[in-house]
Amino acid sequence: MEKFNLIIVDDHSMFREGLEGLVDTEDKYEIALSVKNGNEIIKYLDINSEDNIDLIISDISMPDINGIELTKLIKEKYSTVKVLIISMHIDGEMIEELIQYDVDGYLSKNATKKELLEAIDTILSGKKFFSKTIKEAYFQKKQENNKEKIRLTKREVDVITLIAKEFTTQEIADKLFLSKHTIESYRKTLISKLNVRNLAGLTKYAIKMKYLE
Repeated sequence: MEKFNLIIVDDHSMFREGLEGLVDTEDKYEIALSVKNGNEIIKYLDINSEDNIDLIISDISMPDINGIELTKLIKEKYSTVKVLIISMHIDGEMIEELIQYDVDGYLSKNATKKELLEAIDTILSGKKFFSKTIKEAYFQKKQENNKEKIRLTKREVDVITLIAKEFTTQEIADKLFLSKHTIESYRKTLISKLNVRNLAGLTKYAIKMKYLE
């Protein structure tokens, strides 16, 4: 049977030991190193051949070097080594940054043993693995980024700002010296452009973009 060598890094001893116990139940996995600090992994790989390590399982929040920085370093210096992040952080920005650094997988610390082993098997077969929770957080962040990239005209900003301030269509028309029909047209265009459902969605967008300040 082919053996795969794994490294586990997490500064919480109880979680790290629990992870070791789960991995040890599978004969095909061998734990080459279990440490609490990413610097120890870099030192280990500098001395030993990267060919001996197949996968690093890492947390994100750690002293000295966090999981994101570790992933970046590993991928730059030891490109054949796979990296699986297991973290309590379900943060779209972190996930996006890790994907940019070519992380191989990402799981929540709430994942089941079955999901963990599935992730390891998937990654070692040469594929990526992201749990459902992680995918949802990532795509939500992408949607937010896309919304932020939308360019509104000055007049559209004027209209959405007044909508957020709860002015009626007629009041907005009077303030901007436009017809009521034109304001209604702007409102429909904004709802479509920003991919929101109603005036509440427009108001949330205006608040997020700080148009009311």
